[in-house]
Amino acid sequence: MNRDLYIDFAKGLPTLSIIFIHTAFWSGQFYIPAEVRVFSLVFDVALFYALSGITSGSNIEKTFYRLLKLQITYMIFVTFLFFLDYFFKIFGLTFFSMEWLQNFYSTFGSKYSTTSISTVPQWQNLGNWYLHQYTNADTFPVVMGSFWYLKVYFILTLFGVLILKFFPKHINWFIGLCIGLTLLFNIFPEYYPAGQVGYVAFYLAIFLVGNKMRGKKIPHSIIPVLYAAVAGALIWMFWYYGNDIFYKINKNKFPPKIPYIIWAQFSLVTLFVLYNRLKITKENFVTYIGKNAIFFYFAQGISSSLVYFLVVPLKENMSWWALMIIIYIINIMLAFVISTGLKKVDTLGWRILEFLRRKTAS
Repeated sequence: MNRDLYIDFAKGLPTLSIIFIHTAFWSGQFYIPAEVRVFSLVFDVALFYALSGITSGSNIEKTFYRLLKLQITYMIFVTFLFFLDYFFKIFGLTFFSMEWLQNFYSTFGSKYSTTSISTVPQWQNLGNWYLHQYTNADTFPVVMGSFWYLKVYFILTLFGVLILKFFPKHINWFIGLCIGLTLLFNIFPEYYPAGQVGYVAFYLAIFLVGNKMRGKKIPHSIIPVLYAAVAGALIWMFWYYGNDIFYKINKNKFPPKIPYIIWAQFSLVTLFVLYNRLKITKENFVTYIGKNAIFFYFAQGISSSLVYFLVVPLKENMSWWALMIIIYIINIMLAFVISTGLKKVDTLGWRILEFLRRKTAS
């Protein structure tokens, strides 16, 4: 069966968008206008959940194997990150001083504070990372700041495959349940649960809608209706919440609330409209990113942390838009190089695990 390059392309574009989002909302807080930062959220993580729904089936064993493989790859990465962070602190304390390290970390801004500068490894942090409690990695703060997506992905994929396996004729009912819960939480915000419930309720609906769209094409006659509905929802949002809601879209993302949910509809409609309509016949840079999306997702956290050290000295010496373009391009290039290295680290990690398996099995 030939690989659907549209899926790779559709994963690659949001990955590039995520890099731009983290360019705008992390180091970009120093110089990029709020309007641009908000517009960066047009193509966001909701697309990944929809694409996961499109590519998922009801095979529990296959899905669990995929999740287990992803968990191991994730653990290899955070182990590598842990020692990278630790050895950098040892380097700073050995050849410079605590004050030098504190000045180094102050580059990330006043909102960020270090958790543990010490010559003693903070093993509890590594254990928390394994269990998806994302305490900060001081040297690369963007990494853990973007990992909330991964925890939600594990949870909703688990629930999603169980629904697809045991309730294949009632998927619409579960979509309705998820939408109903999302509306309930928003209409009565005092009942909005803490933790992952709100995230999973909304994104599981997207996952299941994506699965319902699998192999289908939206008719031409329906496309204008969908975009008109999105436009109507946006007009209502600004009328009901006021124009200031535009600047609060990101705050309404964690957890997903009505303004962000409406904001995300344009990208979702566009994804489904182009699905089985836009034909990608040749592999390219974007499809390569899509094929290796998880490594680019890991890498952009590191690269988006590193670009701080370019932004801080340059932000006073050039216009914001020129600096934004330069930093974004550099961020993509860094992510590309780092992702290539992370793939090699992942391969090495799997080889070590295989070596240990053979030794302990004999």
